[in-house]
Amino acid sequence: MIIIDYTDRRPIYEQIVERFQSLVLCGVLEKDASLPSVRNLAMELSINPNTIQRAYTELERRGVIYAVKGKGNFVADIQALLKLREKEVKEEAGRLVQKAKEAGMTRETLGVLLDAAWKETGKQVVSRLPQADGTEPAQQAASEQGVGGEADD
Repeated sequence: MIIIDYTDRRPIYEQIVERFQSLVLCGVLEKDASLPSVRNLAMELSINPNTIQRAYTELERRGVIYAVKGKGNFVADIQALLKLREKEVKEEAGRLVQKAKEAGMTRETLGVLLDAAWKETGKQVVSRLPQADGTEPAQQAASEQGVGGEADD
């Protein structure tokens, strides 16, 4: 469920936060689902429990999870996470528009680039999502599209 990339420059707790957020957004972890205990997840990942606690604290601060004393941590309503992501996207869009203007691009050109990026990114996200049947994402995509074929959006 959680994979740590030791070549990633980000701290381990940030990777854990990002992965849990992704699992919530793609529906793998539903509202009120119980998260692994700090100790169990720390043992599973072979990392310090303080790192897991820091990630859970950050997830709680962001409104992604909530803690119940004596019971554990649970997935909160996804709306808080969606609002956070929407805010991040709006900020990034503003920076992108500013860069495009500085580069002398037209609104139409930026629109074409965004449309192409949207289609390409959509294919990548779908291919990385965990599969309920246990198959690898690449195997799933190949079986749906035919070997070597590309699906149209």
